[in-house]
Amino acid sequence: MKVLILYFSATGNTAKIAKVIEEKFKEEGVRVTMSDITPFGERQRKIDFEPYQAVVFGAPIHVCRAPRVVRDWLRTLDGQGKKCSMFFTYGGFGVHPSHYSTREILKEQNFIVVSSAEFLGAHTFNLGGWRALGDRPNELDFEVAKDYVELTCKRFTGEDDRILGELEKTEHTEEQLDSAETSRFKVLTQLPTRGGEECSMCLDCEELCPTGAMEAESGEADKEKCIACLACVSNCPEEALKINDMSNSWSLRLDKEKVTEESIKEQKSKIYF
Repeated sequence: MKVLILYFSATGNTAKIAKVIEEKFKEEGVRVTMSDITPFGERQRKIDFEPYQAVVFGAPIHVCRAPRVVRDWLRTLDGQGKKCSMFFTYGGFGVHPSHYSTREILKEQNFIVVSSAEFLGAHTFNLGGWRALGDRPNELDFEVAKDYVELTCKRFTGEDDRILGELEKTEHTEEQLDSAETSRFKVLTQLPTRGGEECSMCLDCEELCPTGAMEAESGEADKEKCIACLACVSNCPEEALKINDMSNSWSLRLDKEKVTEESIKEQKSKIYF
């Protein structure tokens, strides 16, 4: 069996889980091709699914759904009736309806979704002073990822012929979720910037930006294109790019969600079958 893994990973969490999934598939005797679709250019190329028996899609969760750029990209694919699975990474808040939402898109694109999973990871806004799951994903999450692969393999091969069951929906409309998605910018009030400081011009920030928002020469992100994924900040080798200090909003977020740092740490990665 040959499996294609396609993942979006701005700050590295999803990439870490994707690597564990890749290695476990190989242990199961599966031939694997893995592709990072985070950079803008990677999502412009046509993908030929013909050589693969199944596909795995990985993405972070941005306010209860996969990022808009991922959702839009999925709608350009032709699943050709292939079996597929999904996995998500998140920083402790707002999981649902990401599984349901993404499955519905994949079904519309002629994929057969057989499983899904979610994994804890350091929150993107930790780069601005939050303290959400800074040490995740860790071995606990990686073990769940391995179990996920074992179960998914059986569904890919037909040993288990079931598909993904019921998933949690939401009472919110798509318009309400779209509006909530923009709330990221209520916390990220200063888009990634070099602040006029010099750098080595490695161009990583520009080349890795998922939306083409970051311009290396000016060191500024285009506010019309930026999705607050912070790939540029996370991947800058010189830590030259800065955002606003978000530390004051951390306690406000905890209060709003009625949780504590400790209760967030007690959450566990989960498999959906």
